[in-house]
Amino acid sequence: MSERSLDTFPRLLLQHAAVRPEHPAIREKDLGIWQSWNWSQVSAEVRALACGLAELGFRRGDSLAIIGDNRPRLYWAMTAAQCLGGIPVPMYQDAVAQELEYVLQDAGIRFAIVEDQEQVDKLIECRERAPGLEHILYDDPRGLRHYDQPFLKSLDAVQELGRGRSAKQPNFIDGEIEQGKPDDVAIMLYTSGTTGKPKGVCITHSALINAARGGCDFDRLTADDEILSYLPMAWVGDNLFSYAQSLMAGFTVNCPESGETVTTDMREIGPTYYFAPPRVFENLLTQVMIRIEDAGAIKRGMFHYFMDVARRCGAEILDGRKVGTGDRVLYALGNAFVYGPLRNVLGMSRVRVAYTAGAAIGPDLFRFYRSIGINLKQLYGSTETCAYVCLQKDGQIKLDTVGIPAPGVEVKIADTGEVLVKSVAMFKEYYKRPDATAETIDAQGYFRTGDAGFFDVDGQLKIIDRAKDVGKLANGAIYAPNYIENKLKFFSHIREAVAFGDRREMVCAFINIDIGAVGNWAERRNIPYSGYTDLAQKPEVYALVRECVEKANAELALDPALCDSQVHRFLILHKELDPDDDELTRTRKVRRGFVAEKYNVLIDALYSGKASQFIETQVKFEDGRSGMVSADLRIEEAKTFAPATAKKAA
Repeated sequence: MSERSLDTFPRLLLQHAAVRPEHPAIREKDLGIWQSWNWSQVSAEVRALACGLAELGFRRGDSLAIIGDNRPRLYWAMTAAQCLGGIPVPMYQDAVAQELEYVLQDAGIRFAIVEDQEQVDKLIECRERAPGLEHILYDDPRGLRHYDQPFLKSLDAVQELGRGRSAKQPNFIDGEIEQGKPDDVAIMLYTSGTTGKPKGVCITHSALINAARGGCDFDRLTADDEILSYLPMAWVGDNLFSYAQSLMAGFTVNCPESGETVTTDMREIGPTYYFAPPRVFENLLTQVMIRIEDAGAIKRGMFHYFMDVARRCGAEILDGRKVGTGDRVLYALGNAFVYGPLRNVLGMSRVRVAYTAGAAIGPDLFRFYRSIGINLKQLYGSTETCAYVCLQKDGQIKLDTVGIPAPGVEVKIADTGEVLVKSVAMFKEYYKRPDATAETIDAQGYFRTGDAGFFDVDGQLKIIDRAKDVGKLANGAIYAPNYIENKLKFFSHIREAVAFGDRREMVCAFINIDIGAVGNWAERRNIPYSGYTDLAQKPEVYALVRECVEKANAELALDPALCDSQVHRFLILHKELDPDDDELTRTRKVRRGFVAEKYNVLIDALYSGKASQFIETQVKFEDGRSGMVSADLRIEEAKTFAPATAKKAA
């Protein structure tokens, strides 16, 4: 096929099956053993699944819900639906039944393909309020032996049906694929709903393929690359990196055995291409620091010495810039004794390109990974732009920007400071929401991102924060909460932070400690605790967190624009912010407005000068039950620094 004719994902699959039939397309680790399917086998599996869906009544224009961890047959289900002119709708596997109900109803889902018993149970619970759901098809049969509902079928049975249909009508699927058009909707992804109900983002084959082609060309991705696919299939990042770019370049996708084995599976596979949101990089750094604290004095001293060297010159060496001979020698020694083994522990020894996106990454965290020799880059985008707006060129990486506009993308800054985008990878519309579509795309065809930013002198885009979150302190100084929170979250003991300060005299913050890192710290100091709430209120833990806050303040004081945004008062929340309690989205973004409303009594206490505040909060457990968590929260002051003395204080 010509490149012009490779304009839908089913056609791309047929092309790979023809030109590289024996090349591994996808792997899955099952019971400790890696199973592999080549492109020819994947094409046959997709054909059988598509024919099976058609035999059950799946029609052009139907939507197919897909729920579960990253599994080969769930990816094949996406392509199978596209073969028939249908629209796959991936959903978050950790969503509760009520969240699934909304999408099932909004998208008019008739068919759902799920991973296992857990997802089957949730959908059975949903059927009363989503009566349009006619078929639930499952991949893993464990635990479902005695389920006899007529609407339940295994994917094995569906594929067997499909093979029978294919034998009778061998040209059926090819005819269906032939009807596909590049401007057909290829996938519908729901927004995270930080400010309201999620919206269905309709993305065409053309838009997603343009984003995939642009990214592959930009970073020279080929069929020889490997990626580990472990992020939610409902997230646009996974659809771009693990699905669209794989079908564009022909590289191999690897599915881990479970969420708990990702790091081990990373080391076994050794991907050359890697993608993760900042929270994953934060968690990896936390794990590293826990291990270092447990190491002997010699190893610990060596680590900190060579990390000082890396911070001084590592990122510059990676970018090919001039570095003194002495530092190069020290860095080479550090690479042999610290950085190389560390990359191996992280499973990143072979990583050629690594990306982070989905939220702003703190410059300190970004520098850490680049300084140890990992080519970590930021990209900027959103669900509506197929996660494809700005990319960073090798050798031109800045820690505080997201790079230059990607090929085929035009970016401009509105008078209000909002980032506007016109792109070859733009979404088609919000499903059944013409009002929201019209509000988001202006008369010139620019998408309103909702982010505030500006171009620096080198033409690289710098994102300040969400436009709606950027404000001013009472003295008129700029206030960017996300920037402050990222400074705090760089410290391994802080998992989450929520800053407040718009139109107020000072900045205050809620802190969530990292139970793993702080728990390990407490155990080594023989500090007993009974759980998160107890540990969070220990005086020793407050002293630890205060030290982190004050270090962040010292760094903020060095920034002329944000030196007034230092945290004056803070408290450690009595519970972890949780998506099940609606405090975070499924992509782990803070629902800032909801948190402010829910914990208004704590905000009042921070700004009224109180030393403590009692609070009782309802929480939801994984099994659906509710309970109450209460505590008398301490409120403490943090030292702040004058800009002129900040460097000395730090």
